[in-house]
Amino acid sequence: MTVRVRMAPSPTGFLHIGGVRTFLFNWLFARGQGGECLLRIENTDTSREVAEAVGQIEESLRWLGIEWDGETRFQLDGAGRCRMEAARLVAEGKAYEDDGAIRIRMPKEGVIGWDDAIKGRIEFPAAELEDMVIVRSDGRPVYNFASPVDDWVDEITHVIRGDDHVSNTPKQIVVLEALGAALPVYAHAPNIFGDDGKKLSKRHGAQSIAEFRDAGYVSPALMNFLALLGWAPDGETTIMSRDELVERFTLERVGASPATFDYAKLDWMNGQYLRALDVDVYADALVTYLREQGIDWDEARIRASAPIVQEKMGRLGEFPDFARFLFEDVEPDPALLDAAILTQAADELEPLEPWDAPSLEAALKLLCEHLDAKPKTVYLPIRVAVTGSRISPGLYESLELLGRDVSLARLRHGAELAA
Repeated sequence: MTVRVRMAPSPTGFLHIGGVRTFLFNWLFARGQGGECLLRIENTDTSREVAEAVGQIEESLRWLGIEWDGETRFQLDGAGRCRMEAARLVAEGKAYEDDGAIRIRMPKEGVIGWDDAIKGRIEFPAAELEDMVIVRSDGRPVYNFASPVDDWVDEITHVIRGDDHVSNTPKQIVVLEALGAALPVYAHAPNIFGDDGKKLSKRHGAQSIAEFRDAGYVSPALMNFLALLGWAPDGETTIMSRDELVERFTLERVGASPATFDYAKLDWMNGQYLRALDVDVYADALVTYLREQGIDWDEARIRASAPIVQEKMGRLGEFPDFARFLFEDVEPDPALLDAAILTQAADELEPLEPWDAPSLEAALKLLCEHLDAKPKTVYLPIRVAVTGSRISPGLYESLELLGRDVSLARLRHGAELAA
């Protein structure tokens, strides 16, 4: 049996990060089994369809590194087949007309159950399920009819989806059994919660792939992080490449309990990926990111700053604030400045040759001796004067990149502010 799975988002806006995680599980499972992964847009409700959302869904998945097999499918394209099958069910006595709509007959006794590949055995008392409309009076099939019909037609072997679909499964099982179709394996992935124990929502932060991309996360890190939301290969390994994830992913290792979306862990993981990049590749990523954000700072200086920021940042999105002083004027807090230190620093650094990080380091250490003060005391006002912040890349490297003229001007301006 060739494994075939599908992801079926609704075109109602951005693709929620929880949906992306579920698609990733589908894709990892299919690729690991040598199978196929389909993308189906659940557009049974035409009034909710947003054409731009389909493009956003496709672009988000491609950026993350997930591809699908064949063309994107649209559930509405199968409406004719649904109406034909509904008519057959009426003819067979398995469904009936009701005020122009068609309802399927639900079993009245026993249970409807399945062995979930993630959650284990799940059963619903049949008596709790009412006869379900499968085709509306206007001829449009409902989701819980169209979805299993499409799964049948597309020969889906495994339906891997979010925990919120558990209540839909008994209805879809009844539909498939009435149609005489084989049941797929159902696997319901755990919900994703925020660190407050509540279901992930906008209050927790970024929600779409586009928002994570804008924040400066890189796709391999985000894929790695999402794969670990509810799944773990051994309870220890965290950093895994795309190929390793495909090789190691199994449904058996997906947990049934909710996963916690830990932004601090994501930042840490993203930082690991960024620091592992060759510095030229890192510089390319910085330039590309800044241009995508509409920031047109000098490219040569961006690239020159890459080595001094690479070890410091967890996200590319931190760069504008972290390194703004290299591209724009700063307004330091006078309360953190010291006129005497800044004046003497400017005087001693002015004749320095060459103006490079090693020479600047030696000169500033000598300045500390001349002032009979610890580096912590001397460096803070200098750092604040030239960068505008208490936190910055390495001071010596920052001064080198800024150049002699700008550095001295900022030191003297800082002295004036502190006077």
